[in-house]
Amino acid sequence: MLDPQDLYAWEPKGLAIADMALAQESAGLIMLYHFDGYIDAGETGEQIVESLLETLPHQVVARFDHDRLVDYRARRPLLTFRRDRWTAYETPAIEVRIVQDATGAPFLLLSGPEPDVEWERFAVAVRQVVERLGVRLSVNFHGIPMGVPHTRPVGLTPHGNRADLVPGHRSPFDEAQVPGSAAALIEYRLSEAGHDVLGIAAHVPHYLARSAYPDAALTAVEAVTAATGLVLPAVAHGLRTAAQRTQTEIERQIGEGDEELVALVKGLEHQYDAIAGVETRGSLVAEPVDLPSADEIGREFERFLAEREGDNP
Repeated sequence: MLDPQDLYAWEPKGLAIADMALAQESAGLIMLYHFDGYIDAGETGEQIVESLLETLPHQVVARFDHDRLVDYRARRPLLTFRRDRWTAYETPAIEVRIVQDATGAPFLLLSGPEPDVEWERFAVAVRQVVERLGVRLSVNFHGIPMGVPHTRPVGLTPHGNRADLVPGHRSPFDEAQVPGSAAALIEYRLSEAGHDVLGIAAHVPHYLARSAYPDAALTAVEAVTAATGLVLPAVAHGLRTAAQRTQTEIERQIGEGDEELVALVKGLEHQYDAIAGVETRGSLVAEPVDLPSADEIGREFERFLAEREGDNP
């Protein structure tokens, strides 16, 4: 393997700020991370990253070599053309930033497009960043399409070696094989190396998976803050406001929709309530409920990815 340190470069000003923050945080820093390009039903992770960067002060600490990691023909960066010339280029950026929450507490955010190549080398590079910056817990988040209704609370599947930080949630399946991601590989490799890592997957109604679903992002943010102690009221407020608007619009569209869509939502409600009854009453007295198998979940992931890829020019 080529030297992973060649994949990234430190920004002196941001690194100095991070070092000062680390000196004040004896327990270590929290690092949140999310990459665009993999399964992110409801744009869950994307909404969180955008809200963090829009509402909180931040400074770049390190930049990864996007020219080496991103396949431009798979995800073509946008160029702006005006009259007779090119005037702007949206350079892909995979960056680590130092961010301050509402109390001034520092944390790190790693985000950008998911690398298309050199995942193992990238995972080692991220581990080096984690160790250099004294990260005590790395947290990733995204949305997954599930057979659940929008009229019920958003469910979560916590994972990683610190899933205990999100109590009260359990996985809907024992084992499944799904298409891999750079974020998942980082979680796996960090855990192997003895670092604490937590993943949060928000359950998004499959019929809304390709649209922004702020309810899922809000639920994931609330889980992140509960697990880490970060204070993010502006982020939560913005997502809560957007969630209220979205729910109103969903209800309007369903009210104007066909009987098949209404029947779908009612069927999912019945299934959700039946499963909730199983958990409340215990399996000995509950009615049998058909749960999705691991293969069905894996196929749902693959179908969602195929639809995303089909939308990309």
